[in-house]
Amino acid sequence: MALLEKPSLGSAQARSPLSFRTLPDALLAAPPTQTFVTMWHDEQQVETETFGGFLNKARAQAASFQAHQVKRGDRVILIMPQGIPLMTAFAGCMLLGAIPAILAYPNFKVEPAKYRFGLAGVSANLKARLVVLDEAFPEDLLGHVALGDGTQVVRGAEVPSAETQFRAVALEPTDLAFIQHSAGTTGLQKGVALSHASVLRQLHHLASALDINREDRIYSWLPLYHDMGLIACFMLPLVCHLPIVMQSPTSWVMQPGTMLKLISDYRCTLAWAPNFTLQFLARRIPLADRKTYDLSSLRALINCSEPVRARSEDEFRAAYTPQGLKPEVLQSSYAMAETVFAVTQSGMDGGSGPRRVWVDAEGAAACFVSSGQCLPGTEVRIISPSGEHLPEGGVGEICIRSDSLFEGYYNRPDLTAEALQDGWYRSGDLGFCLQGEIYVVGRRKDLIIVAGNNIYPQDVEEIACAHPAIHDGRAVAFGLYNPDLGTDEIVVVAEIEEEKDLENSSAIERDLRNAIVAELGVAVRAVYLRPPRWLVKSTAGKPARAATRAKLLGERPELATGALLESTS
Repeated sequence: MALLEKPSLGSAQARSPLSFRTLPDALLAAPPTQTFVTMWHDEQQVETETFGGFLNKARAQAASFQAHQVKRGDRVILIMPQGIPLMTAFAGCMLLGAIPAILAYPNFKVEPAKYRFGLAGVSANLKARLVVLDEAFPEDLLGHVALGDGTQVVRGAEVPSAETQFRAVALEPTDLAFIQHSAGTTGLQKGVALSHASVLRQLHHLASALDINREDRIYSWLPLYHDMGLIACFMLPLVCHLPIVMQSPTSWVMQPGTMLKLISDYRCTLAWAPNFTLQFLARRIPLADRKTYDLSSLRALINCSEPVRARSEDEFRAAYTPQGLKPEVLQSSYAMAETVFAVTQSGMDGGSGPRRVWVDAEGAAACFVSSGQCLPGTEVRIISPSGEHLPEGGVGEICIRSDSLFEGYYNRPDLTAEALQDGWYRSGDLGFCLQGEIYVVGRRKDLIIVAGNNIYPQDVEEIACAHPAIHDGRAVAFGLYNPDLGTDEIVVVAEIEEEKDLENSSAIERDLRNAIVAELGVAVRAVYLRPPRWLVKSTAGKPARAATRAKLLGERPELATGALLESTS
């Protein structure tokens, strides 16, 4: 589906990314006195860096890397907390023509065994020349970093004071700029290698779709090892010369209201967030705190989930309209690392937000929210399991062709051949096209088929998370095959908000069963309530269905044989 391209960025808007040959060229052209990064740690600790100061630190980092014999084309692994040192190290690598890859920093939200597995797998695949850690990186985890012959480990990037030590490197648009990883349920195994040209084309289309202008200011708590944080909230402001107000994901988790406070205080205009963020902020921030925020500066808060949930957006809009939130601010996008970032973007034309359609699903009305139209240079087609092209409205796998599409997974020709076919990327996502808009309904591999009916786990999870005792965004639904019935049955695993809520597990389970039957018309065979932080999460912070399913089966191996499922704990 090829859609009309918007006009190029005009003189009143930010400079077009296509005016640069490489990403370092964009940084070198930035106005040196303009504020670039404001890193908020807490009320007492806020770091601010101009583009000129950022460039000097990036050059110093590059000089340090050169001293460690890092050359053009070498891979550099960065495992550092969110902040300016991580960002300047990343930029320093690109100045050298080295290929940086940011890996997730360990935190309390990620299961240790899963983190170690992912760390070992990714580092073995990258075969890095240099691994850069911060001083606090746990020594016991260092043993899980695969070190090849000649790999050096640096704790804390050494920064020479004289930037003249950096020897400039000539770069080409076709050179690899960096490797970003697709978040998976069994560790970050798929490195997406992207050229400067691909990234700049994506940023050009994204800036055009968002009508980026010189007055924009971006807010983000999103991790830089994830495409939403790296591309939308680091590369976009770097190339378009915009200020970014940032905090770490851990800082946001500990104090969720700070997101709205920073948007309000710094008058931010753009931000990206997943469904669960909107729900959490709508349900958990006290009314007294809400009244202190002024969200009138926001012109787009973009929901980048698959699928986008109407309930999440409606709750957030209702909660924050009194704080100046305009109806059209909540927008949507469909994005993935394999296309650099965005595939689609909803219209920024002053309407009331993304389109919605209601579908009769087994006698119940289901609402689907559009993820928007394809960016220029991007096409989408929907195919059946047998590979046939489906007509408008037909639900099938989403396949993508784009001028910013990746060329393959780094050092994984097996995965590349599986995902890329005749120039089209098979996303594994299910969706449909309607009147030029893309609607995402879920993951193909997660689909639950109960007695011939397709059940999307996201629908079950959304209902479960609406219960006040369930932590927002911390429910997983999946199917287990029952050989006696010859069909899948639905199992729900959900984290309770507080451990004391387990005392009311029977009542909570009954509520969840009744709500799922009422809204979806399907019965749940088993509900397992678990304490906080029990679910396995992806590096993007989302519950990982396959890994959570495996964890439950590890505790209850009899379930894999189709044995009678017992509920709760």
